[in-house]
Amino acid sequence: MDKILKKEEQAILLLRKLYQNYGYQPYKMSRFEEYDLYVRNKDFLVSDQVITFSDRSGKLLALKPDVTLSIIKNAGKAADIQRVYYNENVFRVDPQTRAFREIMQTGLECIGDLSSSDVAEVVLLAAQSLSKLGENFVLDISHMGIVGEILRKSGLSHEGQNRALQYLHQKNSHELNRLCREENCCADDLLALVECSGTPESVFAQMQSMRIGEPLAQLRQICDALTRFGFGEQIRVDFSVGTDMKYYSGVVFKGYLAGITTWILSGGQYDKLLQKMGRSGNAVGFAIYLNLLEQIRENPRFDVDTVLLYPEDTDPMDMMMAAAKLREQGDVLTVNRLPQNLRWRKLYELREGEAVILENNG
Repeated sequence: MDKILKKEEQAILLLRKLYQNYGYQPYKMSRFEEYDLYVRNKDFLVSDQVITFSDRSGKLLALKPDVTLSIIKNAGKAADIQRVYYNENVFRVDPQTRAFREIMQTGLECIGDLSSSDVAEVVLLAAQSLSKLGENFVLDISHMGIVGEILRKSGLSHEGQNRALQYLHQKNSHELNRLCREENCCADDLLALVECSGTPESVFAQMQSMRIGEPLAQLRQICDALTRFGFGEQIRVDFSVGTDMKYYSGVVFKGYLAGITTWILSGGQYDKLLQKMGRSGNAVGFAIYLNLLEQIRENPRFDVDTVLLYPEDTDPMDMMMAAAKLREQGDVLTVNRLPQNLRWRKLYELREGEAVILENNG
């Protein structure tokens, strides 16, 4: 089965089972949403460029650029915590080509009156999702409450805080220091955030002198939970992650997989979006961009599992019956002459209607 399914399809099956084990229910999005939904919440979109068209009634619709907005809009206002997962294709502008492209995306959202344990569980699911996709991965994690509190204490103007967020995202300590000098503000803690990157243990030791309070305690709790579940080696605290104060309000994180040049997973707590859409409570989730799995280049040891070599005068039915028996164990290529440079695991030769093994390469 694994040989038939594409990487993305295998990933969807693995992740669906994982999310269902935690009580998440499937969410199916309509292919089109009213364009007005995205206009009202354009600050929360990855890109403000959306494919639009008018239906027969003249209503302007959009070809789905985002799943989270649709989930919040249609989830209702039930008191219970709502846990949903999805597999959807979204349509966004490629940053390199500037053309629209279809992106395969899977993810989950947890919405309601969430406890700190609920939030920690979602981050744990992000780490478990990455582990399903590959052994070598890193989960970068930050907390916008920490960043916001240090910005407020800095004394920077509103414009200065926005610039500081940009420099923090770029890890540009030189420009950050110059900005603080221009506005005659203290840069020590802000510069410390740029330098604070590494294992949770090392970062929290560097931050002992900062009086952050609850946000730091929340981040420590999440990191402790991840460590207890065996992901301590894959966690990296990095405050350059997710520096969008308009969107995120708590923990933020990005996941990286070996062989892929950019992050494949992105998520965080986005209470502000929930409030803007008239909902109370909290929301946290993440998305995985499965199309990026194409970047992982496989270099299989063999081109084909089994080769069956048959003489030119072989009865076709004898060849077909012998090949069918071999196919019960794997894929089979039937040839009457061995192709050059073909790598096989097993080589058989058809003799008097029976497949006789000539080579077994493991």
